[in-house]
Amino acid sequence: MEYFELAIIGAGPGGYVAAIRAAQLGIKTALIERDEVGGTCLNRGCIPTKTMAHTAELYAELSHAAPLGIQFGSAAIDYDALRARVVEVRDSLKDGVEALVNANGVTLLRGTATIAGLGSIAVSSPDGAIRELSADHLIIATGSAPSMPPIAGIGEAGVLTSDDLLETVPELDRLVIVGGGVIGMEFAGIYTALGAEVTVLEAAARILPTMDREFGQSLAMTAKKRGCAIVANALVEAIERTADGTLSVRYSAKSGEFRAEADAVLIATGRTPATGGLFSGGFELELERGRIAVDEHMRTSVEGVFAIGDVAAAGAQLAHAASAQGIAAVETIAGQSSSFDPLLVPSCVYSSPEIACVGMTEAEAKEAGIAVRTGKFAMAGNGKSVITGQDRSFAKIVADEEGRIIGAQLMCGRATDMIGELAVAVANGLTIEQMGSAIRPHPTFEEAIGEALEALGSGAVHAMPKRRP
Repeated sequence: MEYFELAIIGAGPGGYVAAIRAAQLGIKTALIERDEVGGTCLNRGCIPTKTMAHTAELYAELSHAAPLGIQFGSAAIDYDALRARVVEVRDSLKDGVEALVNANGVTLLRGTATIAGLGSIAVSSPDGAIRELSADHLIIATGSAPSMPPIAGIGEAGVLTSDDLLETVPELDRLVIVGGGVIGMEFAGIYTALGAEVTVLEAAARILPTMDREFGQSLAMTAKKRGCAIVANALVEAIERTADGTLSVRYSAKSGEFRAEADAVLIATGRTPATGGLFSGGFELELERGRIAVDEHMRTSVEGVFAIGDVAAAGAQLAHAASAQGIAAVETIAGQSSSFDPLLVPSCVYSSPEIACVGMTEAEAKEAGIAVRTGKFAMAGNGKSVITGQDRSFAKIVADEEGRIIGAQLMCGRATDMIGELAVAVANGLTIEQMGSAIRPHPTFEEAIGEALEALGSGAVHAMPKRRP
């Protein structure tokens, strides 16, 4: 039996980051992965999706370039080249991660792990060999898989998960997306920009139901303007194959029962923790709504065992959250003072315009009994937004009565790049005055942060003044 101070199951953005940090701290570490290093994010999630989104955004811009002074023949998408680009980007980053793991002296084991306890971790390799490990500590970072709701006909050919779609990158004329959350709306934006006829069916009263209400309202209006159909309060009842081979999605909404026809149907109704077959010999961990229960240090109900990433009940299922959790777990193991606060995790939607938020919304603060004030700036007064033709954009900052920044919501160009500044503010309890003291360059999207801070005081300079009573 091989001994390690730390064993990590899963080499996604939580697992491999934890492994590298452990190696930096001098901890003898084994990293176990049954599939590809980089996990869902790098291989079937964040990276392939954003690669497609970049192409779609460029295509949309080129297709409407005449008003910008650019004249050329009609643009077209070469799907073979797009697929090759997705693979190229993915493999380049995956090779880089593997090189980092190896360079830090982490032992990378290929195979499927089964846990009976810290002293009994079995790794079944693809060739059938089994390696037995023991470890002082264990981090479970097995991630998640697409959730498949009980819809009649969901097994039909052409009914895809996000994994399936990113594996094949299909050329589609018509796409129905079941689920208007982050995953669904990112793919809706991509395929609408690529010229497909897209219909989004969302069971809740609005798209992006877990985020600030204004995000969902604004993105819905922008998506509809671009030709994407969005149906809220839609309950999908069945997916059927018609005589001509078309997929027909039957759903009910407030005004009756309807059908939407498509070449493919994307199921984007969330993800479920990947724990199937992981535990053996009566080994159990406390669960919370199907995910492994953890504390702020990522410790589970069993001493020495930690859980991070999508498999853990620790807030949003996001790659950067998993990485932060992995570092918190490893530093706790090393005896350092380290913890994870889900409130400090930025959430992003790579739509057009981009969406990003961190901390509390105004509604969440009020529910928690926190008196707040908000500063909002409409990007119609931002030079960079006008230059680049951004739709329905805004920046909003939430502060408490003492003037400390407790949350921010951005919907604008480069929002996902800008949110880090506001995450620093929330994490450190920075005030309106402290944040406002910085001079932001012109013309940039980032100027909107300064304007939103000004709106918390006497008023944004580049916004029409409020009418006085």
